[in-house]
Amino acid sequence: MKPIIICLSMAACFAQQPEFEVATVKPSAPQQMGRMMMGMRGGPGSDDPSRYSCSNCSLMMLLTEAYGVQRNQISGPHLLDSEHFDIAAKVPPGTTKEQFRQMIQSLLAERFHLKLHRETKEMPIYELEVAKGGPKLKESAAAPPDSASPAPGQPLRSDKDGYPMLPHGRGSIMAMAPGRARLQGEQETMDQLAARLSMMVGRTVKNGTGLTGKYDFVLSFAPDLSMMNIGMPKPPPDADGRGPGPAAPSSDDSAPSIFTALQEQLGLKLEQKKGPVDLLVIDHVEKTPVEN
Repeated sequence: MKPIIICLSMAACFAQQPEFEVATVKPSAPQQMGRMMMGMRGGPGSDDPSRYSCSNCSLMMLLTEAYGVQRNQISGPHLLDSEHFDIAAKVPPGTTKEQFRQMIQSLLAERFHLKLHRETKEMPIYELEVAKGGPKLKESAAAPPDSASPAPGQPLRSDKDGYPMLPHGRGSIMAMAPGRARLQGEQETMDQLAARLSMMVGRTVKNGTGLTGKYDFVLSFAPDLSMMNIGMPKPPPDADGRGPGPAAPSSDDSAPSIFTALQEQLGLKLEQKKGPVDLLVIDHVEKTPVEN
């Protein structure tokens, strides 16, 4: 299939797409030894639609947000995972979710000189489904009025186990420590959860739950570093192209795998399937962003 070029020129992209009123992009500070925290907050659909912040976000995370795809749908250089940035942006009033995505696309094109094209390929995938016994998810309540986000670069409060606590109604946050990890979400849809899971299992996850609400959840599990793609090299695929599967060893035998944790804690499961996957192929991206 002949690829479709998305950006024929930088000027054409900027002329056609909306932009943030103000946006700063800077490299993230080194993370504390043995721990990793990252997350996006604000924007259309949240209780802080006029602001958007992304803490310790990789280019891979920004691409999934900008183009509405999962990480396994993106093919590009290692720096997409290895380089992390803090972003703070002001969102114009009345911005829709689609316009918001276009703003992140413009930001990537302007600051990182991103160029890409699309392809479609038949690939192994997972489908997120409701497990036997039904879901164990808590439907979200309205966020309290005093749930303001911390300023970019400011640390979140931590719980008794040392994990960062997500401000109410602020999307999701992923935290990792030696041998364990936790994904916390608030006001999250199943489409959004499927996108998060895709980063953790090494392939595209599609939402097949039929659940249409927004939910609060906490998922604790042993991270399998051979499958996860968060700032680490992507493992090579097997001979059949499937890559690491559910049987890959966990980093901590005392904690459940992501597959077991989903069933036991959320009442959900991942079923292996095969289907067409829309891919973004990165043709060019700069490691260092243009100065603010």
